[in-house]
Amino acid sequence: MTERRAVVLLSGGLDSATCLAIARAEGFVPYALSVSYGQRHAAELQAATRVAAALGAREHRTAQVDLGQFGGSALTDAAIAVPTGGIEAGIPVTYVPARNTVMLSLALGWAEVLGANDIYVGVNAVDYSGYPDCRPEFIAAFEAMANLATKVGVEGARMHIHAPLIEFSKAQIVQRGVALGVDYGITVSCYQADDEGRACGKCDACRLRRAGFEAAGISDPTRYRPSR
Repeated sequence: MTERRAVVLLSGGLDSATCLAIARAEGFVPYALSVSYGQRHAAELQAATRVAAALGAREHRTAQVDLGQFGGSALTDAAIAVPTGGIEAGIPVTYVPARNTVMLSLALGWAEVLGANDIYVGVNAVDYSGYPDCRPEFIAAFEAMANLATKVGVEGARMHIHAPLIEFSKAQIVQRGVALGVDYGITVSCYQADDEGRACGKCDACRLRRAGFEAAGISDPTRYRPSR
């Protein structure tokens, strides 16, 4: 196999769409992996299908893992309200326990089957919501584990976890994506998007996204629900 393959975790949001574009720009044949984990805002999975097609993923799969059965997050438990009062210090209730660990593990399994030594994930440690599994320390630790836990790692090759956005501001992410031709109008970032994918404009994800476009000096293509 001469082509360079990479599995790209694709949520359907702004960051993961940019990550997919970067993987392709860096010479990889991208295989997009989305995860239906019991999230309340399922419109993002529909967005992921659009993004994968628009950005030329060789294949797009959606894995099923019901993290919602455990609850513990406003994104998976309808009894926990999504915060809309502004970004606060600390780890918010929108943090989904072990989500990135589970998603990267699924990506690792598919990468081994594909003969891919590279995985891309759009985590960000600058303009993020305080999630512990978006930090450089976590990515480095997962890569170390991946090289201990896989056939390819034991046999002398290496698995690489790429987090190209991890030190970018949201504005820098937007600028990078626009330069690579990403259509952010087809992405969904909102924590409580409606069935049509329209954003609430009030949750942390919406606030960070809007601020990113403003700081980048680029028109925000996000579709928002009508104000009540």
